[in-house]
Amino acid sequence: MVKVLMVCLGNICRSPLAEGILRSKLPKDKFFVDSAGTGNWHEGHQPDERSILTAKNRGLDISCQKARQIKRSDLSEFDHIYVMDSYNLRDVTQLASDAEAKTKIKLMMDEIFPGQNIDVPDPYHGGQKGFDKVYDMLDEACELVANKLIKEHA
Repeated sequence: MVKVLMVCLGNICRSPLAEGILRSKLPKDKFFVDSAGTGNWHEGHQPDERSILTAKNRGLDISCQKARQIKRSDLSEFDHIYVMDSYNLRDVTQLASDAEAKTKIKLMMDEIFPGQNIDVPDPYHGGQKGFDKVYDMLDEACELVANKLIKEHA
């Protein structure tokens, strides 16, 4: 089973959407997709209601997800770790205990724009349109990730 982790700041906006989107694009018998946050403020809570609504409007149910904080052990347990922005990249990379763990960590939007260090914006302080924009960005990136993972692990 190939394990993929999506990471954002609080694990209630971007990474739950990314988890739900990627999970919908991969065979469930071969891939496990989870999400986590670099902070622990929302641990145990379901995703932001705007994320839930955005996903629901696109045919996905992410309401059963529960926020959790990333652990150092995640870097050895997961095969691929996608982070939503440069701050998440820095924080998750700092958890890595060796060079091999660091190679697993990738900036999500590098899938679309390699090497351009483009962040998935945090929609938390905005309105519903921000969540819709984030969904569209993640959907495009997740499509590329899914295709790549299926090819690599077929």
